Amino acid sequence: MASAADLIQRRQRSEFQSNIKDTLSATLKGNPDLIPSVLTLALNDAMTYDKATKSGGPNGSISLRYELHILGSLKYFILGLILVRPENSGLSAALNLLVEAKKEIDSYSKGGPISFADLIQFAAQAAVKKTFLDSAIRKCGGNEEKGRLLYTAYGSNGQLAVMSAFLGPDQLATEKHLASDPEVLPWVEKYQRSRETVSQTDYEVDLITTLTKLSSLGQQINYEAYTYPVKKIELSKLKLSLGARKED
Repeated sequence: MASAADLIQRRQRSEFQSNIKDTLSATLKGNPDLIPSVLTLALNDAMTYDKATKSGGPNGSISLRYELHILGSLKYFILGLILVRPENSGLSAALNLLVEAKKEIDSYSKGGPISFADLIQFAAQAAVKKTFLDSAIRKCGGNEEKGRLLYTAYGSNGQLAVMSAFLGPDQLATEKHLASDPEVLPWVEKYQRSRETVSQTDYEVDLITTLTKLSSLGQQINYEAYTYPVKKIELSKLKLSLGARKED
């Protein structure tokens, strides 16, 4: 059975996560062109995981170039040099966007600043939802209300757009290349068939499952993160107050 403290912490985390999602949703709505880069940012951060040494993973290390600029210390300078990899080129705009979102989130956080590790993965979730939702709205002729209903009830074919961010701008060429591999061909054909439906398909389930696994590689969840102490109510004063009302 959960203790009262656990329940309070759960509520605090739930409220904070809801606020984070609202902030990131608004941020991405105003910058839809950066959604692919935000997804790539999260993927590249997660793909640093090394199973043999149990190091790396979605720990926010991809953001150290930003910290290098701010802190300017030798430690971050060395790490920054290591992290300047070709696959991360072109992601500065997405990272800068999240830095601005972080400032807003930190301004209302009662449990300390949000880590870059959490920020990047929350942003990826918001980007996936934004992509799915936009696809559903387009299916409904641009009717946002109907699109949201479709998204909530059935999901959408926006999964393709999400995967495109990882495969590259020329998806047809990429799929043709993948299909040339006999071992990969069955998967290409499977997803080509499944993504054509409106219901939650193998494509969507596999994609979301994979993204969830990637975002958890090598991570240990701190369930007390972003929680904060609440002001205790002095029952003696409360009783006195109630007693005074009765006398009135």
